[in-house]
Amino acid sequence: MVKKSLVTAALVSLTIGVPARAVAQPATVPPGAQGGRGGGGRRSAGGFVPGQQRPPGDPAEIARGKTLYGISCTGCHGADLRGGDLGGPNLLRSQVALSDRDGELIIPIIEGSRQSAGMPAISMSPDDAKAVATFVRSVMETIGRQGTPPAPGQAAPSILVGNPSEGQAYFGARCASCHSATGDLQGIATRIPDPKMLQNAWVSGGGRGGRGGRGGSGAAADPARMITVAVTLPGETVEGRLVRIDDFLVTVGLADGTTRTFRRDGATPKVEVRDPMKGHTDQLTVYTDKNMHDVTAYLVTLK
Repeated sequence: MVKKSLVTAALVSLTIGVPARAVAQPATVPPGAQGGRGGGGRRSAGGFVPGQQRPPGDPAEIARGKTLYGISCTGCHGADLRGGDLGGPNLLRSQVALSDRDGELIIPIIEGSRQSAGMPAISMSPDDAKAVATFVRSVMETIGRQGTPPAPGQAAPSILVGNPSEGQAYFGARCASCHSATGDLQGIATRIPDPKMLQNAWVSGGGRGGRGGRGGSGAAADPARMITVAVTLPGETVEGRLVRIDDFLVTVGLADGTTRTFRRDGATPKVEVRDPMKGHTDQLTVYTDKNMHDVTAYLVTLK
């Protein structure tokens, strides 16, 4: 009886002692794990995960690599590495660029290892290729948490890179029939002081509008931008807001809030659409980046 009681007591002490010992053990934190999502530690700059941290590059080599990148790479990959006009991939999302540590992944591609995939070899020396890789990594180091743009905390580059004189000439040739620098656009740079917002406003035709498609609720919200339509029938002409139009039907929104829909058969009935923003819409297929930057550089002078 006494022996059984001693065994029971020993088992109880072991049961209590093991958890206590386990609780007393300090938690082991993997290197680089602190500061993650929800953690309290400070997170180093650059990289989506701690394993992608790299030592800072040589500033002189980064500057040389930036120049070489601008000459040989911008057309395909863009000045900001997010993809250029020639269809190159976004390097900020490239696993090669994210994983490269000293050019061992980027340099072979520059030298032509992916020609079969559409990436041509770039004619540059190994030292120049290494400088380009160093520049690319330096941009990667400015990436904050996923979803934020590079270089958090740095001033955004100005879009005022155009020629105001050429912008004024373009305005006179393409815009002056509807707008005037001394009339409706007088003081526009004071009303819209942010050059980016100013550029967005004039390219879109001014105003914010809204959703709803052609003739939809966005157009109805601003009468000056409303697309209207006139449907000429035998003995009657119906006019109002354009709600919908295609090759088979046209729907007109009337002043009393109702709508009427008419079947179309070729040119019957006669349908006339009036779009106050047609001039801006047509220009969207004509504008070049230079045109937009030049006109914006001119409009910011209209204070």
